[in-house]
Amino acid sequence: MPKHHLLLIDPQNDFCDIPGASLPVTGADADLRRMAGLLAARGADIEAVTVTLDTHRRLDIAHPGFWTTAGGGAVPPFATISAAQLRAGAYRPREAGALPRAQAYLDALEARGRYTLMVWPVHCELGSWGHNVHAGLQQALVDWQLTRQRHVEFVLKGLNPWTEHYSALQAEVPDPADAGTQLNQALLQRLDGCDALWIAGEASSHCVKATVEDLVEHLPSGRVDKITLIIDGMSPVAGFEPQAADFLVRMQARGLRLARSAELLA
Repeated sequence: MPKHHLLLIDPQNDFCDIPGASLPVTGADADLRRMAGLLAARGADIEAVTVTLDTHRRLDIAHPGFWTTAGGGAVPPFATISAAQLRAGAYRPREAGALPRAQAYLDALEARGRYTLMVWPVHCELGSWGHNVHAGLQQALVDWQLTRQRHVEFVLKGLNPWTEHYSALQAEVPDPADAGTQLNQALLQRLDGCDALWIAGEASSHCVKATVEDLVEHLPSGRVDKITLIIDGMSPVAGFEPQAADFLVRMQARGLRLARSAELLA
């Protein structure tokens, strides 16, 4: 029998369109309910499950509490801050001594070409309800562990407050002093040790996208054809639908399979 591995990216309360979520993604609750059903129905065929958890502190370079405007005003969620704006003084860190490091980060982030800094609502804060796994999916994970007598592997990402960490495999700008921000070779090997890798989670415009892009570039075997993106197990952040659609087109062109959960249940 082929070895199936299920990778669930950031299936957390704060990303679900449910009461209390700080960064709800429309469709996420239904996505994760479908993934719970898939795990329940195909659990006997799934050899490994990995769950990534976006994990932040209150003070984070991508949270409002880090920043102020030039006049001392609050910076609202969903504001973007460019390296040029920071250099011109339109924004500044609340802690004046953080300016050189913040400037260096924004310069490096934009040089990579994937993102400009976005200030997100505080989300997936360590220790909070929003950090927890979606309740229906969590129960399915518990049931799978007890039935299969093996652990789900949980991978935390985002604890370093000086760099964004969309991808589960590495931070947007790795910190040389923090191994947790650098390319996660152990996770790459784990994900590569299967015949079929199924991927779902939130959000398709950001953390799923970044993780899969890094996976395609760094998978040790190069066998990207064994990856299936479960398209009804992921949804984009509102306003970023074009980025999610482009991501899926590009990955399909690279040889990844796109499928709905019903196809995997058949």
